[in-house]
Amino acid sequence: MSAEGADESSWELDPEDESGAVVAAVGRQLKMWREAAGFDRSTFAERMGYGADLTRKIESGIRIPRPEYLDKADAVLGAGGKIAAMKVDVEKARYPKKVRDLAKLESQAVELGAYGNHNLHGLLQTEEYARALYEIRRPAFSSDEVERHVSARMARQRMFDRRPAPALTFVLEQVILERRLGGQGVLRRQLEHLLDISSLRNVELQVMPTTCEDHAGMGGQIQVLKLMDGSTVGYVEAQLLSRLVTDPKEIQILELRYGIIRSQALSPRESRAFIEKVLGET
Repeated sequence: MSAEGADESSWELDPEDESGAVVAAVGRQLKMWREAAGFDRSTFAERMGYGADLTRKIESGIRIPRPEYLDKADAVLGAGGKIAAMKVDVEKARYPKKVRDLAKLESQAVELGAYGNHNLHGLLQTEEYARALYEIRRPAFSSDEVERHVSARMARQRMFDRRPAPALTFVLEQVILERRLGGQGVLRRQLEHLLDISSLRNVELQVMPTTCEDHAGMGGQIQVLKLMDGSTVGYVEAQLLSRLVTDPKEIQILELRYGIIRSQALSPRESRAFIEKVLGET
C-alpha cells in the first residue's frame, strides 16, 4: 500500500482540537508497544501493511488512528486486546469538535424536533447522500476531511438504536426531496431510506410543500432537543456559524415556530404518500 493510501486508516487531527492530548497519549502507547516488541518503525509498518510515515504520524499524535488500525496493531504486537481497547479513547477524538458537541446533545435527548430547509437532517442521511453533500462543499474538503465528516455523521445515527427510543420529529421542505444531490440513484436510495425511517414508531416525518402560502420557517433551520434532565436546548446553524441556544426566551421562540411549522406541513401519513410519489417520479 502506498504512503498516500496508508492515510486511509487514520484521520488528520486539528491542531486546535483539545482532544489532541488523548491522541498523543495513544500514539505514545503505540510506540512503547512497538519498541517493546522489538520492531523498528519500518518493520512494524511492513507488518501492518501501511507506510512508515503513517506510523510516525500516529505515534507523534499528528493523525488519529482508525479502529481497524488499532485492531491490526493489537494483533501484530500481540497486545492481547490492550491496544484494541484504546478505540474507546479515540472514539470521540476522531470526529470534529462541532460534531462531538452535537452528538453529545443528541445522546441525552428524549425528544428531538428539527426543521430543515436546504438539505436533509444528518440523522436522516444515507452514507452516500452525506458523502455527496460534503464533496460539493466550497471551499472544497480534502478526501480525508470528507471521510472524517461522513464517518462522524453515520456514528450519530446510533440514536435510532437507543432504548428507550427517543421521540424524533422532522419537517422537510419539498425541494429537499427533489434536489438530486449526488445524482438520481443517490436520491432514489435516500427517498427509500426516508420511507424506511418513517415506518419507525418513534419517528414522524412531515413534508412542507412548496405551495404552502403561510410558512413560519422563513428564519431558517430549527432544532429543539428536550434532554433527560428535563431541560430544553436549541441548536441553530447558518453558513459559517453554529450556536447552542439555552436562553429560555429564545427556546420559547424556537418551540413556538417549530410547532407552527408542524401544523402547516403535511401530516405524517400525507407526507409518506408524498415521498412515495416523488420516488415514483425520480
